[in-house]
Amino acid sequence: MARQPDDKSAAKSKNDSKNDDSALIRELALLLAETNLTEIEIERAGLRVRVARNISIAASVPAASVASVAGPAALAVPAAATDLAKHPGAVPSPMVGTAYWAPEPGAKPFIEIGTKVSAGQTLLIIEAMKTMNQIPSPRAGTVTHILVEDGQPVEFGEPLVIIE
Repeated sequence: MARQPDDKSAAKSKNDSKNDDSALIRELALLLAETNLTEIEIERAGLRVRVARNISIAASVPAASVASVAGPAALAVPAAATDLAKHPGAVPSPMVGTAYWAPEPGAKPFIEIGTKVSAGQTLLIIEAMKTMNQIPSPRAGTVTHILVEDGQPVEFGEPLVIIE
C-alpha cells in the first residue's frame, strides 16, 4: 500500500521555502541599499526574483553642484533641480553607469562651466560594465551647468550637462 504524504511535513516544507524566499528578498534589498543600485534580478533553482526601487531624478542631482553653478539662489528654490532636468539644453545619460569628468584620474576635465563645445565633442565618460563610453555633445553651445559629480553613479535619462 502506498504511503500518503504527511500534510504537516508538506506544510512545513512550504513554510521553509517561503522563509528562504523572504530571506533572499531581504538580502537583495539590503544589497540595493548598500550599493546604491536601483534593480537586482537573480535566478536560483528555477526561482527568479527581481527587486527594484524607484529614484526620482530630482533626488539624484547633487545640491552642491546646483548651488556652485547657480549661486545662493539655487538653495532658496529647491525646485531648481527639477527645472534643470526639463531644460531644453539638458543632455541626458544614454545609459546606467558611473560618470567621469576626465579621461583618467588627475587629468584635465573634458569640460568646465563656460566651455564652448561643438557637436560631437566629448562631454564626459560613463563607465558601464568595465567599458568607458564617451558621451558626445548633441549640439554646439556653451556648458552652463554640470549636473553630476566626478565618479557619481548615473541612471538612464538622468540629465548630465546643460548646453545653451
